[in-house]
Amino acid sequence: MTASDRLIVRGPEDILGFIPHSLGYWPEASLVAMTLHGTRLGATLRLDLPGPEMETAPALFARAVRRYLASDKDADGTLLAVFTSDAGIVRPSPYDLLLSTVQGVLGQAGMPVRDAWFVGDEYWRDALCSDASCCPLPGRPLQEIRDSMLNTEMVYRGSSVGPAPRAPRGPEVQQAPVPALHLAALLEAQAAWEAELGGQSRSRAHFTAVLDFWESLLDRAHAGPWIPDVERDAFLRATLIVPTWRDAVLVMAAAGRTAAEAGAEQFGVLSDASGDGSGHSVVAVPLLPPAEPAGARRGSTKQGTREPGVGAPRASRRAAETRRTMPGAASGSVPAGYGEVLMGLAPDVPDWAGLDALDRILGELAVPGGTPAAAALTLRGWVDWCRGRGSYAAAHLGQALGIEPEYRLAELLLDLVGRGTLCGWAARKEAAWQKFRTDPAGQKETL
Repeated sequence: MTASDRLIVRGPEDILGFIPHSLGYWPEASLVAMTLHGTRLGATLRLDLPGPEMETAPALFARAVRRYLASDKDADGTLLAVFTSDAGIVRPSPYDLLLSTVQGVLGQAGMPVRDAWFVGDEYWRDALCSDASCCPLPGRPLQEIRDSMLNTEMVYRGSSVGPAPRAPRGPEVQQAPVPALHLAALLEAQAAWEAELGGQSRSRAHFTAVLDFWESLLDRAHAGPWIPDVERDAFLRATLIVPTWRDAVLVMAAAGRTAAEAGAEQFGVLSDASGDGSGHSVVAVPLLPPAEPAGARRGSTKQGTREPGVGAPRASRRAAETRRTMPGAASGSVPAGYGEVLMGLAPDVPDWAGLDALDRILGELAVPGGTPAAAALTLRGWVDWCRGRGSYAAAHLGQALGIEPEYRLAELLLDLVGRGTLCGWAARKEAAWQKFRTDPAGQKETL
């Protein structure tokens, strides 16, 4: 979007109306901080409001806010919004001390608070105004925020505000019921793929075939709506339960095929023979139907057909080269290592289009549940952590652990999110994922 298409903030209602679009949901019991670059909005941070044990000693909370916002090196000011119940915005508010402490800490850090507001269930008010003549209680109607010009413009441009991310208490992750016959066929085909692929995790030929298939699918993920396919989906779910293949797909989507292959070689997890030592050829993989433009009508191409003895068709030369050489990578440079990619330290800028495509595919593969869903949700949690969306990351990782309580990668990532560790890409403006290709830019939300 060009400079002439910039969003215009006319007042506090516009700023407060923009926050749910930046986060993707209307926050509850939260402190939201937004950095400023002069008069332009920068990063968005959301934190759970502290409990009673911290309300009387809020310095630790304030330092956490400063630590998160310090990743925005260009910030020269801050806006704060406390989302609470109407009972929390009365004067004096139980959060007055919290706000004043955060205000002092950010001022010392060179990011002075320019405005702050309380947002309740039905009313909102200026948190820095104590003059009842101009800021009378109970405040101004919340509908002013929902009716703001900027909120209306965001909706017009296609932005939506969904429910707050929450991890379910049980293993249920389905958002829509799966037809019983389709689910039965999928699970039967998945079991067959698991049996056929069993013992092949160290096979270089199988590793190559799996990456070929995923690479081809990632390249066409934008081409139209996801159409369920028993053989394809069963194969993909079966590959996700093999850690070597799961991790390689993640690295390939973010840092390119070369990084995925080099990392596997570095760890010594591959051998020239198949995993069982028999040396037989790679198993056949499902044949992907020809890619079609978005919105194109699908024909009656039979799906689920497998071509004996070969892997999936290669991705187009242009798309494959894009994924093999990431932006910012010097020619002949050493590929990013798995650990560097996992922490968002390399490459300089990840393939956000590839990660967006991976996220969409994983969302579909998680719906039927089971162990593959735990893997898919864990990778989705990692993608959201890299985007700087800690609440969504925690929800996906919590769902994964609800299915597999000791799923190690989910445990490690959830620990990072819980400790407030920022993904390297989310901490750098030039590398950060952008929800909106406009100003304000670089919105990031962290749990």
